[in-house]
Amino acid sequence: MAFTVRKKRIVVIVLVCVLILGAAGGVIYGVIFAPLRSEGQAYTIPLIDLSESDGGVPPKLKYLYETVTVDDSADYLAHPDSIGLKNGNILVLYPEGHGKGAIRNKISTDSGATYGSSLSATPQSWEHSRETPTVYRLNFTDREDMLIMISANPRWFGESTTGGFNCSLSQDEGQNWTEFELFYPKNQKNGVVPIVAMASLTRLKENGKFADKWMGLFHDASFNNYKTILTFDENGKMCWSVPEKYFVEHRVIERKTNMCEVEVIRSDGGNGDELCLITRSNTKKYNSLLSFSRDEGKSWTAPIETPAALSGERHKAEYTADGRLIITFRSVCRDKETLNKINKKYKKSGWYSEGAIAWVGTYEDLKMGREGQYRIKLAHTYFDTQTTPQTAAHHDTGYCGNTVLEDDSIIITIYGKFDPNKKAKDGSLKTYIVSKRLNLEDIDELYTFILATKNSIK
Repeated sequence: MAFTVRKKRIVVIVLVCVLILGAAGGVIYGVIFAPLRSEGQAYTIPLIDLSESDGGVPPKLKYLYETVTVDDSADYLAHPDSIGLKNGNILVLYPEGHGKGAIRNKISTDSGATYGSSLSATPQSWEHSRETPTVYRLNFTDREDMLIMISANPRWFGESTTGGFNCSLSQDEGQNWTEFELFYPKNQKNGVVPIVAMASLTRLKENGKFADKWMGLFHDASFNNYKTILTFDENGKMCWSVPEKYFVEHRVIERKTNMCEVEVIRSDGGNGDELCLITRSNTKKYNSLLSFSRDEGKSWTAPIETPAALSGERHKAEYTADGRLIITFRSVCRDKETLNKINKKYKKSGWYSEGAIAWVGTYEDLKMGREGQYRIKLAHTYFDTQTTPQTAAHHDTGYCGNTVLEDDSIIITIYGKFDPNKKAKDGSLKTYIVSKRLNLEDIDELYTFILATKNSIK
């Protein structure tokens, strides 16, 4: 009898413990995963579709629907980045293949109207690049600007790699470049195997003033996100700090979303004291993430999901003269209503893409979690079975190079299958690189015109 009572007491105690732990676990789960509970929802801001015009737009706005071919000389060219030069030219860099291959380039000498010439000579080491090149301008406090191009050495399936990342410098506005210099290869102390280095490169402040220091971000195949600080010694030699995992405090969310390809945006038109990072969520089960730093990237707030209007991959941001942000990215949409309407394969995967998108809003929109002003569909990227633009576009696009000109025009360089009549050798559609010229004042006017005429706008 006593044994039976004792057993009952034990059972009661166990049940109570289970209930307490369950409640505590629920709280813990809520704390850790609450930012990631959102289901796929539709964005509510307007979509201005520049993929095709009905011909009724004012003549001055027709250019918004045009694209300019940068390079379509091969069956597959992709992943461009670009930089505006002081002489007004635009330099575009891209690999000869999907994410890897010899680095090629094109130059526009007429503000993106045409792309004809290339650099007269490029380093031999560029022929062996294994990543998408990223290019940035380095502004110094007491010396001339430099340009830096960075290309990582990830591990491709079935291939070996040195790991680490390569850097090439130009001190004459891109006319000449140094051979690659390798940093942190995998077989050395503190070695890494980066992917998309550097997804962002942000000039840092010290004591409230810009210093000659830049924070570069990349990730690895396990979706650990690293930062490394670029400086130069008294002899002008590049120095990168030991890569360190900067999102460890939020590792559960980082891993759950497969966070990667982070863009960093500085507040107040690029001059403020706060940094905002926006991520790619590679699982595509969650929206992109936002996190903020008030200590120059030393610590970051708990990440939250972006509104659906900003959810996508490989974000690149620029400010315009009026203080607005234009952020380009590869669209990832998860709203159930649209998924139920389009092809079953999208419903099964839980997402679809609208192609290459530019979001327009303000830094405060990011800070307050607002959707922004509007989205722009830059051009339709076709599936091989499509002959006209549709809701769902081919997702192999984006990786934009954005350049803001003196007149506040934005030249956006993107890649994709833009023409249903351009065929590759195997009969599929050719993937190539184009540029698009926008001016937000003209986009505002176009939006007003569309509303007035009740034209097709989401």
